[in-house]
Amino acid sequence: MVEHAPISMAAEVRARAYEEGFDAVGIATPDGIGDAGVRLRDFIDRGWHGDMTWLAANAERRAHPRSLWPEVRSIVVVGVNYRLPGDPLALLSRPDVGSVSIYARGRDYHDVVKSRLKRLGRWMSERYAAEARVFVDTAPVLEKPLAAAAGVGWQGKHTNLVSRALGSWSFLGEIFSTLDLAPDRAETNHCGSCRRCLDICPTAAFPAPYRLDARRCISYLTIEHKGPIPTRFRKAIGNRIYGCDDCLAVCPWNKFARISREAAFLPRAELTAPRLAELARLDDDRFRRMFSRSPIKRTGRDRFVRNVLIALGNSGNEQAVPDVEACLLDSSSLVRAAAVWAFRELVDEKRFGARRAALRPAERHPEVLSEWDGTAR
Repeated sequence: MVEHAPISMAAEVRARAYEEGFDAVGIATPDGIGDAGVRLRDFIDRGWHGDMTWLAANAERRAHPRSLWPEVRSIVVVGVNYRLPGDPLALLSRPDVGSVSIYARGRDYHDVVKSRLKRLGRWMSERYAAEARVFVDTAPVLEKPLAAAAGVGWQGKHTNLVSRALGSWSFLGEIFSTLDLAPDRAETNHCGSCRRCLDICPTAAFPAPYRLDARRCISYLTIEHKGPIPTRFRKAIGNRIYGCDDCLAVCPWNKFARISREAAFLPRAELTAPRLAELARLDDDRFRRMFSRSPIKRTGRDRFVRNVLIALGNSGNEQAVPDVEACLLDSSSLVRAAAVWAFRELVDEKRFGARRAALRPAERHPEVLSEWDGTAR
């Protein structure tokens, strides 16, 4: 077997990664994430993870990469640029359409990044007779602290990764390897005194710089949260129907980020400016067909239509009332509850009261009744 020096191996792996189409590459040791595990435990102890019970279930494994795979000796972290042309926040001023986070407007990034990572991992295994395991948001891995340790970027005050080359727009993936690769130097924090990401948050989800209460985050509320969206956040959501890019979009480091060269991330035609009234009519079959190979599909039709109805309630568009009213009879109590709130926002008290008085027994689900009675929390 030919022996390779750690530094030369690292240089070869990095060169090969760029050949595979990755926009950033770095190498970290399994022990390189510092106190990230402690910060994760504090996040969970405060309950800031909300419905994301999977974070709490695997907190220890996340804090210690070797507990995920004891044989790992180095971790290759890659980044893929997904910045799109135009202003990511442009649709927020159009109440008749829905705003989808730009990462979800194209093809599911998991598929794109993972296929490249597998090729890179296979090449590493064959080139150096080593073992490799590939992860793209599919295992208990603290991706952002690892990326910072590998020099790919740093965690900004909004807790997301920021890169001097890619700004805030990068997907991450990792290869755990038995190779002893020379690690890169961790990236320095370059946020300085800037707090744009904190100040723009519509729901004040940042208790302090570098700390996030996910329960207040619009991305969490519209994607991860399983129940009715708390009433105190509904107005602030505006027309955001899947995710939120506000804190990412205002980062000054984005001025150095180039447009993504990956065609798979270009927005689908139906998501460039999707009309809310049309989305409210989606049944499960049409939802699945529309969002095939899209990350939106994972949220499911009911949660997605819930979001659409909140946006319709914020639209002030009386022409949407028939579509909202049709959702009052939806098979999902989650959808019906959101429809009641939207209906209340779009019609006068007399019409709302008449519809409330005409409720049938089948419509008297507790979750939905609380919306009719104005007692929902």
